[in-house]
Amino acid sequence: MGSSSSFWEYTVLFFLRPLFAIVFVLFLVSLGWFVAWKLVLVHVPLVQEVFGLRKKPTRVKPPIGRFSKIYNTLHAQNTSSTRMLKHQYNRLLKSCKTG
Repeated sequence: MGSSSSFWEYTVLFFLRPLFAIVFVLFLVSLGWFVAWKLVLVHVPLVQEVFGLRKKPTRVKPPIGRFSKIYNTLHAQNTSSTRMLKHQYNRLLKSCKTG
């Protein structure tokens, strides 16, 4: 009876405890990898490209937005005022040459 209990003690000591330790470490590593994957790695473009993950679709901005309308009207006003100034300048030059 004494020898059989020592056999189980050796079995637990040399086989089961290291096996449980390895399983526990693998569990911790896989848990850490899962958390890192969900929180950080999924958002890295290189990882998305390597694993073929679908990127979030980027929303295309319309060509005519609020700011583009403002800038276009400013540009149109500037070009018309520039034309008017050029026309007045040319008339002034002609009047100076004839006078």
